[in-house]
Amino acid sequence: MSAPPDTLQSAFERAFAGLSHGRESFTPQLTPQEVGAITSVSTGIAMVSGLPGVGFDELVKFPGDVFGIAFNVDEDEIGVVLLGEYWHLQAGDEVERTGRVMDVAVGEGLLGRVIDPLGRPLDGNGPVASNQRLPIERPAAPIMDRAPVTVPLQTGLKVIDALIPVGRGQRELILGDRQTGKTTIAIDTILNQQGQNVLCVYCAIGQRAAAVAKVVSTLQQKGAMEYTVVMVTEGNDPPGLAYIAPYAATSIAEHFMEAGRDVLIVYDDLTQHARAYRELSLLLRRPPGREAFPGDIFYIHSRLLERATHLRQERGGGSLTALPIIETEAQNISAYIPTNLISITDGQIYLSPSLFELGVLPAVDVGKSVSRVGGKAQRAVYRAVAGDLKLAYAQFEELETFARFGARLDENTTQIIEHGRRIRACLKQPEFAPVSVPAQITVLLALTAALFDGIPLDRMTDAEHAVREAATHIPPEISARFDTADKLNDGDRAAILQIAGTALAGFQPADESEHESETKITHAKMDAKAGAKS
Repeated sequence: MSAPPDTLQSAFERAFAGLSHGRESFTPQLTPQEVGAITSVSTGIAMVSGLPGVGFDELVKFPGDVFGIAFNVDEDEIGVVLLGEYWHLQAGDEVERTGRVMDVAVGEGLLGRVIDPLGRPLDGNGPVASNQRLPIERPAAPIMDRAPVTVPLQTGLKVIDALIPVGRGQRELILGDRQTGKTTIAIDTILNQQGQNVLCVYCAIGQRAAAVAKVVSTLQQKGAMEYTVVMVTEGNDPPGLAYIAPYAATSIAEHFMEAGRDVLIVYDDLTQHARAYRELSLLLRRPPGREAFPGDIFYIHSRLLERATHLRQERGGGSLTALPIIETEAQNISAYIPTNLISITDGQIYLSPSLFELGVLPAVDVGKSVSRVGGKAQRAVYRAVAGDLKLAYAQFEELETFARFGARLDENTTQIIEHGRRIRACLKQPEFAPVSVPAQITVLLALTAALFDGIPLDRMTDAEHAVREAATHIPPEISARFDTADKLNDGDRAAILQIAGTALAGFQPADESEHESETKITHAKMDAKAGAKS
């Protein structure tokens, strides 16, 4: 049944009256927006005028969804670092303020992904799932929120874990000439974090696409992408992307750290980062200093690496361990950028081209490498053997140089040299083959007890492998003490040395009798007991 006509008419009249009243009471809200114009475009930068209210580091938007960061804020115009393909930009194009600083997506959705510094996926697996963003430039944690570095970060590399230990929350520099294995050490460390509850961020700065593809392929094959975020800028990307890459990667890592997780971040490498910043600074006509680097070149790296730390339990207890990589030229570690980074970090791992050419891999020069956290972030079982090992190795290197002159050597000197050669042989390790803690302890104890000294050098690789295999038979109650602060007692040492001695029995020279071999193992046990008591 339809409504009476007068009722419909009154309803329409009331509706029109309400619309008329709403239209009369509506007040438009005008939001002023600054729109400037490009005055000139150069390689990676643009000069913009007409944005008087823009702030330092503010993000500005160009046509074609290209963004830039306001770097030089002058009275008449601003210098903008471009963060994308800028070939289509030209003078006269409009520029808008965004009112925010550069930020990046963070969260669990980034694990296993390959992205660029703007958060765009590069792996072809669709958009990145994230509902939170953080600014790329963030203040470092205050000193009162930090805790001492006491927990070790195992790299799986015998020479580093024993002689140059790295702790969770430490900043350890990796430096050396090109093609000496710097990236390999960093990737080995990432691979060794499998099952260690450590998340990893690998930041490739200005690298060749083929080199980055090889790294990503290795991480995928070894199952490490499950707990790793890879951020990539290639060599042909704009310098602005290379500049912001490590800061964006650190914000991603800080998000996990503030959630109470342990994180490892690798910057590969900061030489390219410094060169990108130098290029931008010169294009923006900032005054050049030493080697044409701007005056604040130290500050860009110090404010980055200061963000790596170990937080107190009240702040979640998370940690961010940084492994920055630097490329030296002609073994010159006293150059400008390397000395800057050495003074900022908590130690350095120096890779020697001479050792690399001799086939000593990883080519770590123990004499020039140091960890300023040292034994504080090392397990007690390592400390029991590392001191004697480093001293014996240092004596060997000095005497080996002396022996090259053809001088006549006494028996004691010859013994030190032969023992040092066995140490060097045992510290060799192929890439992408991390060694477990029990296997490392067994090999190092056998080294300090001189169990390897009677084995020919050409059989050292097989002998060391046999000892590592035998380490799987260490009783569980002894293995459990490896992860604690407890030192090995005499019984533990004797049991481990017995296992190592049995594994090495088949590698002794043919002219050495079984009785002599057993006597050597017995003497080694006695020496080990005496050392433990002292």
